[in-house]
Amino acid sequence: MPHETGMSAHTLQTIGTRTSKWGEGPIWWQDQLIYVDIEAHTLIRLDPETGTEQTWNVGERIGTVVPRASGGVLYAGDTGIVALDLSTGAKQALADPEPEKRATNRFNDGKCDPAGRFWAGTLSLVKNIGDANLYMLDTDGTLQLKVDEVTNSNGICWSADATTMYYIDTMTKQIRAYDYDNASGAISNATIAVDTGDHGYASSPDGMTIDANGNLWVAFCHGGCVSCFDPTTGKELRKVELPCLETTACAFGGPNLDRLFVTTGIHSKLEEADAGKVFVIDGLGVQGVPAFAYKG
Repeated sequence: MPHETGMSAHTLQTIGTRTSKWGEGPIWWQDQLIYVDIEAHTLIRLDPETGTEQTWNVGERIGTVVPRASGGVLYAGDTGIVALDLSTGAKQALADPEPEKRATNRFNDGKCDPAGRFWAGTLSLVKNIGDANLYMLDTDGTLQLKVDEVTNSNGICWSADATTMYYIDTMTKQIRAYDYDNASGAISNATIAVDTGDHGYASSPDGMTIDANGNLWVAFCHGGCVSCFDPTTGKELRKVELPCLETTACAFGGPNLDRLFVTTGIHSKLEEADAGKVFVIDGLGVQGVPAFAYKG
């Protein structure tokens, strides 16, 4: 189908039957893909082998979801970070650091670090520059502010040796690299690993994942593509185009972690046949790394 620049050929197809208003936050866990539809207030669990989908309406916009080691999931949404029991639907509020900004901010993307802490950030819905933040929910339930003066907190992942954290504040068009201490969760010495503007991207870096080679795969909102970058050199290695403009996030999955799942959203003005679908890209010739669960 659509072409890519460089490397091996690939195949691209939609999977499942759901059309999301704004799909986001995919993560591979226990042989299934979990993701969210932010604007439909819905958590989705998709079995790629059968195409079956289970859904949970959480009653608020839901920015991201992570599995919990003890069972169920944590999600971050309008009212903060919440634990959800998938069997009963019971919810438990865990943290709500910005209640005074309910009208202008909500939680957006996030993932767990290798030690099982949940990192999630907020975004300014009205694009107030620097009015959002990145937080870390530790395994003891305490919440720490980790990066302030953010505008649109987005993709986050860690190197295999757990010494580097990569992070996107979308408005900057940059992927930052931080020195990361896995024992404490401390971050320091922020540098710019990739400046997507320098690569000619007018679109916005959104969700992100890392492969087993240490390269970053980034979905570009308003860009209709997923691109791969080497964070040590800043070079673009690869670009895979998709047939809808709002490509939001990506995650490796499948039995060998060699299938790249991409969530998408519906453009406000364009009519696109497969917008809002989950796509799967096969044949990339690379593998991802296992996801981490919250250990609190």
